Amino acid sequence: MALYSEKVMDHFRNPRNVGVIEDADGVGEVGNAKCGDIMKIYLKIDDDIITDVKFETFGCGSAIASSSMATELIKGKPVAEAMELTNKAVAEALDGLPDYKMHCSVLAEEAIKNALDDYYAKKSQNNN
Repeated sequence: MALYSEKVMDHFRNPRNVGVIEDADGVGEVGNAKCGDIMKIYLKIDDDIITDVKFETFGCGSAIASSSMATELIKGKPVAEAMELTNKAVAEALDGLPDYKMHCSVLAEEAIKNALDDYYAKKSQNNN
């Protein structure tokens, strides 16, 4: 039995939305010191819709696949919907992750939530 699903391998080999958004509306970074994975998510948001999302991930294949899939799941979606994204949804969209790699999908969820928190923080500063 294969350790990783075809979807995990596909997103690992051909990750979507890799890169940096220079003038991002929200940036979220998370890291897991134990496994050495670092994820950074950049969001471009217009009228509460995520119009663009990019990521930089330093980590294992599962971390890269999780970042890639997570960005695909929130692209074009309202901010409120992106806030609801769970690591479970990321793992399911990848047709599952091995148990010991589930933390990679958790990192993806946290990075997105951090980026959205950053967006809200910047937005409230601009409204003051």
